[in-house]
Amino acid sequence: MRIAPDLRTVKWRKSSYSGGTSAECVEVGDNIPGLVPVRDSKNATGDVLVFQAAAWSCFVAAAARELRAAQ
Repeated sequence: MRIAPDLRTVKWRKSSYSGGTSAECVEVGDNIPGLVPVRDSKNATGDVLVFQAAAWSCFVAAAARELRAAQ
């Protein structure tokens, strides 16, 4: 049985690509060991997706490769 992590203490940070002022960005939680919670910055009280840290790392690496290839 899986137990949902307690997200009340998550320390959220915005994507570095948002420029800090963009209305279209995500926030990532850093302080849940082994997990990476992700939410829409426009809806801080909305749903949160929670990824295994390894899966999130693979996603970020693939997105970075795609970004570099597109430039």
